[in-house]
Amino acid sequence: MFRRSVPLPPFPPGGVLVGGAARDWLRGVNAKDFDWAVPDPPGAARELAAALGGSAFALDEARGYWRVSAPDGVQHDLVPRPADLEADLRRRDFTVNALGVLPGERLLDPTGGQADLRARRLRMVSRENLRADPLRAWRAARFEVTLGFALDGPTEEAVREVAADLAAGHLPAPAGERVRDEVHALLRSPEAARGVLRLEALGLLALTVPELREGLGVAQRGFHHLDVFHHGVEALDQLIARFPDAPLAVRWAALLHDVGKPRTLQCDPVTGRASFHGHDKVGAALTGQVLARLKLPGEDVRFAAALVGAHMVPLPAGEREARRFVHRRRGLLPELLAVMLADREAARGPASSDATRLAYRRAMDRVLAALEKQPSAPAPLLRGEEIMTLLGLTPGPRVGEAARALAEAAAVGEVRSAQEARVFLQAWAARP
Repeated sequence: MFRRSVPLPPFPPGGVLVGGAARDWLRGVNAKDFDWAVPDPPGAARELAAALGGSAFALDEARGYWRVSAPDGVQHDLVPRPADLEADLRRRDFTVNALGVLPGERLLDPTGGQADLRARRLRMVSRENLRADPLRAWRAARFEVTLGFALDGPTEEAVREVAADLAAGHLPAPAGERVRDEVHALLRSPEAARGVLRLEALGLLALTVPELREGLGVAQRGFHHLDVFHHGVEALDQLIARFPDAPLAVRWAALLHDVGKPRTLQCDPVTGRASFHGHDKVGAALTGQVLARLKLPGEDVRFAAALVGAHMVPLPAGEREARRFVHRRRGLLPELLAVMLADREAARGPASSDATRLAYRRAMDRVLAALEKQPSAPAPLLRGEEIMTLLGLTPGPRVGEAARALAEAAAVGEVRSAQEARVFLQAWAARP
């Protein structure tokens, strides 16, 4: 038996704890989401909310689905208890999820899930159950990574069959939002890089981010020791190792930062050397397309695409250049530096050395020091009306150009007062 060191919450009247929370309780893990099967969801939800000091509300009143939000951030979902609870458990995806806990810590285990938990084995309840909801194929990869379990042979074979049948159009594709949520649960894991490799091995990456697979076998040489695909995966791993709290948009940017390389590949006909000119811009566009297809929030799509588009920007060699770097890319900092560092640390080819990596980190330190000294843009020294009067301009693009030039000059310390700003703008306007 497992050591059940985690206390169970109060059972709602007639309630049975099912699914992942039952699994986590057996593993001694505190759950944040509890699923209950109860005879009277509305009444049970109100009673549970009163006991926990939370709030109860209907998720789907017609089907009797209710939710209780507790003050500690724990969530309880309540659904009608089926007449045959064991038959209902047998319709679930994996044996470790086909578990129920009754009051008094009595366990329902119709498929042998407890033995699979002990063996850290992920085993399907049946092939038919996986095929009934193809999203369960992605869930298999996610559980391998987040639970640290391993698919048994027949289950892995069944997952591959689902992926192949989805690719062939023999099974209906799950909604993009559901796939996104599974992939995001995987990407949030410290083992996210391994999860991406599992998606590829199971045939699921081609159904999720086929653009990423274009880098398979695309050699780079120079600073790089891995092909484009595996370099992106390694960059994700390096990012998480150094910035374990990196948000999803930044994780996507690290993974996809070189996604434009295969489409910009050119080989010198004499030397055979590969080049990828413009891959940052192509990669930014592809990143936007990928993440929009996965229905990420627009702000995250734009931010990740901007990080990919800027990841090749040269780092500054001096303090003034560092201030200019901060001014021009303030909206991407410090996350851009995290992606750039992950990119560099994922490259261990013959041109890479301890000395080059040290020089790179020192350049980053200059940027961070400049950002610390000037965490926000300085207030404008002159208003737009003053600029127009000084330069004899009417409203238009030229006014914006002048304002941006002045803002950069102020940011790097070239001008410090309104009078210096006027002198600067007059010289700027006189340039051919």
